[in-house]
Amino acid sequence: MHAEQWLLRLYVAGRGALSRTAQANLERICRERIKARYRIEVIDVLEHPALAREHGIVAVPMVVREAPLPIRKAVGDLTAAQRALFGLPIY
Repeated sequence: MHAEQWLLRLYVAGRGALSRTAQANLERICRERIKARYRIEVIDVLEHPALAREHGIVAVPMVVREAPLPIRKAVGDLTAAQRALFGLPIY
């Protein structure tokens, strides 16, 4: 059986502590839950504001699970892993 690939986009504003924490937490959750079957794209909305508008990003940091479908979103630095797992859900 072919393993399902995950695509997660992390929208952040700059490279500050909150952005770094969100990225580290997302990477940890992915390593623990979905092993090597994922790709994380980090998008800085300060550098790419058109992408934020196009994808309906209204708060950062925000993770958008693009694949597998359906698309899911979670806001915050993902410190509360159980809440993030419920919102995305990552299994």
